Amino acid sequence: MRRGRSRPAGAVLAALLLPLLPLTACGPPAGPAAAAGDPAPGGDRAGDRADGPGRPLPPVVDHVRTTDRVVFLTYDDGAERDPALAGLIRQRRLPVTLFLTDTVAGPAYGDLARLRSVGAGLQNHTLDHRSLRGLPHAGQRAEICGQQTKLRSRFGVRAHLFRPPHGTYDTTTLRAAADCGITALILWRATLDADGGLTYTRGEPRLHPGDIIAVDPDHPTATDMTARTEHLLAAIEEQGLRVGNLEDYV
Repeated sequence: MRRGRSRPAGAVLAALLLPLLPLTACGPPAGPAAAAGDPAPGGDRAGDRADGPGRPLPPVVDHVRTTDRVVFLTYDDGAERDPALAGLIRQRRLPVTLFLTDTVAGPAYGDLARLRSVGAGLQNHTLDHRSLRGLPHAGQRAEICGQQTKLRSRFGVRAHLFRPPHGTYDTTTLRAAADCGITALILWRATLDADGGLTYTRGEPRLHPGDIIAVDPDHPTATDMTARTEHLLAAIEEQGLRVGNLEDYV
């Protein structure tokens, strides 16, 4: 959690080790993945687990433990290309989280700044959208820290959340992320599919308070992203849930 922000009562980070899934704008939805040696399930939190004498490793999160009836709506690169979706975010003042890659989202940074003014959070998704797992530490650090610098220079944002491209990472990713000031790697428990349905990476096929939802903006057969988001919002509200601000909880 960032310094200076209080976390809502009952919100606790859950570190999770999940099976492999290419993500949202990163590829067809399936499920995130870690390599052997990554944090095991059990609620590791930033500051609880150190890798040798260095910085604590950030937790890997697809769900936030909370009694608040909130879920979290996240988009990767591509959301900013739908003006109607931007209008929906503005109109409903949705506290969505946008994970940005510089080479993809860079041309739309002006639009993204306007979305930030109505509640959208801007977080890190690397400079060039390279798959990080297996890359040397220097390469992973350059991808993550480089985008930290871009977000800070363009928006004044000190990003503390990071989504690895394709949802894949290894222990080196965690070390590099910690070096760059990242306090949590954000995956997802549910994905909004091209047809507007939800696919779950684990557990029973329904939303729970604290679930992180990833929206696939670029699937080639996807129906209108704004219509899918509106359908999802209706389903969330029918279950007595609302969209929460992920940055307030992680």
